[in-house]
Amino acid sequence: MKLTFGTDGWRGVIADEFTVANTRRVALAHALALKETGGTTAAVAHDTRFLGDRFARAAAETLQAAGLDVTLLKGPTPTPALSYAVKTEGRAGGVMITASHNPPIYQGYKLKGPYGGSATPALVSEVERRIDAPAAPAPGGTLTETSVQEEYLRAISEHIDLGAINRAGVPLYHDAMHGAASGWLETFAARFLTVPFHGLRNTPSPLFGGVNPEPIESNLGATMDAMRDVPGPAFAVITDGDADRVGAVLAGGRFFNSHQIFAVLLHHLAKQGKRGRVIRTVSTSGIIQRLADHHGLEVVQTPVGFKYITEAFLEGDADPAKAVLIGGEESGGIGVQGWLPERDGLFNGLLLLETVAASGKGLGEQFAEIEALTGMQHHYDRVDLHLSGDLDREGLKQATMATKALLHHPVTEVVTLDGVKLVFDGGFGMVRASGTEPVVRLYVEAPSPDEVQATLRQLEELARRFVH
Repeated sequence: MKLTFGTDGWRGVIADEFTVANTRRVALAHALALKETGGTTAAVAHDTRFLGDRFARAAAETLQAAGLDVTLLKGPTPTPALSYAVKTEGRAGGVMITASHNPPIYQGYKLKGPYGGSATPALVSEVERRIDAPAAPAPGGTLTETSVQEEYLRAISEHIDLGAINRAGVPLYHDAMHGAASGWLETFAARFLTVPFHGLRNTPSPLFGGVNPEPIESNLGATMDAMRDVPGPAFAVITDGDADRVGAVLAGGRFFNSHQIFAVLLHHLAKQGKRGRVIRTVSTSGIIQRLADHHGLEVVQTPVGFKYITEAFLEGDADPAKAVLIGGEESGGIGVQGWLPERDGLFNGLLLLETVAASGKGLGEQFAEIEALTGMQHHYDRVDLHLSGDLDREGLKQATMATKALLHHPVTEVVTLDGVKLVFDGGFGMVRASGTEPVVRLYVEAPSPDEVQATLRQLEELARRFVH
């Protein structure tokens, strides 16, 4: 069976493509790729998905048999905690057994680099190329089992203003979505905070309570209900299945989206006097650009995918003139200066709580101030259009690029970094076709909810013209 890799590893349906035998095939290829560059060590972890512990052990044992010294992390572990362990222990690479925010039937093998972040495309390609390559006999390495929770949480505590949070007394609500972060922020609060902690969906489950473990509004009905009668400025931190993405629900039950989270964190860091480039994937809000301009910060726009943000962090490590302050993507992945070149839902959730403590204002109030500061009203939605039939991708691309207006807004800029993004004063519309399936993703930001929905309909009508 041929295994197809994505941007940061391999994913498949459990017991169909994703089996123990195939996990061993990938792990051996991974070991060969690491050894080719002189790597001798690795760390392995898993989240709460079905058979995660067994797949992780199979990967660890295969890496060990190929001659690597391997650390296997015990119990469900957040992806950023695995990345932290790889970086701080000087490991050559890491393996995270997770399918992140995907449905429960999926499992995955994520590759991590020695810097504690997503593997480079070059490493991913090397591993894919070496699947089933002959391996020369090698003396076995070692296999050690341990937990990284205590060290990881302590490290976070040293980067968050605990004094401000404790003085403010705002409770910490955490919806773990039954994923790898279940119990982790509860432990953090017990050790480092004096504020009340409230856990939501805070027990591990391979079925994630019947929803995909992605912190988007459609999956957060239970969270919104739980927060409906909570007074402000409290909010709920939400982490996805492997806890690298962050979401939020405000007191009163209102969803607070990833663009708003990105903006609040950027504003908070800049007000502290921190400097550096702002890296934003092409599908993020225009308010990020305006806010960065207000603070005199350089903005770099990238294609969709956190690997591009990781690359920017690594550039900054090599050249201080290119240091990154913050990097974020539309799906809730955010990396922050001084921590890891990695998405980290737990760290970012606590940093959001720090913004409330430092400002004395809830997230909604902070974002309203950002809107006033930038002169822009933010409303957003995304639709994944599943189309039946053959999609003429090139025709759709050309027609989108030729679009002169979205509703009554003249298009002022066309960006083709990834799909086609049509920018207008106060928002954008973006059309991004999948390269492997008849799915077209539509992203819209506009000054009002009605305009968002009307623009989505305009783009959907355009896309359907190219399905045959």
